[in-house]
Amino acid sequence: MENLPETIGTKEVQERVIELRGQKVILDRDVAELYEVETKRINEAVRNNPDKFPERYSFVLQVSEKQYVVENFDRMESLKKSTVEPRAFTEGGLYMLATILKSPKAVQTTIAIIDTFTKLRELTRNIEAIHKEPDNNNQKRLIDRTGELLSDLLVDISVPHPSPL
Repeated sequence: MENLPETIGTKEVQERVIELRGQKVILDRDVAELYEVETKRINEAVRNNPDKFPERYSFVLQVSEKQYVVENFDRMESLKKSTVEPRAFTEGGLYMLATILKSPKAVQTTIAIIDTFTKLRELTRNIEAIHKEPDNNNQKRLIDRTGELLSDLLVDISVPHPSPL
């Protein structure tokens, strides 16, 4: 029987999503971790397929953006001494990357990334809609759904949790 890749949960992806240039992105090194490949392989895919990665899908961080990331995200401390500027992937860029990376792990990771971005988008829409909704029943439905989305994003369902004794 073939070994299937370990399931990735939305929380694992969501923890890597940051905001740059007004967009939610994942940096190349985090994408590589999720796909279990070297960062250079991710950037190689971009170099070999430049037509699939316009600036709105993937961009190289400016020095000030790299500094912001290093200062605000502990896991990015090692970027401080890196001579290579990191690349950021927007949701569209991650979809394009999925068309290039074909391993079972890549497929499973892509599904988790898509699910996470979908939930983040719905969460944002719901939060904006709650205070605008005049109908109390619809407002309660939005609040309930928002709670479900938050729970999905904050609790990693892929990690088995020990059952209470």
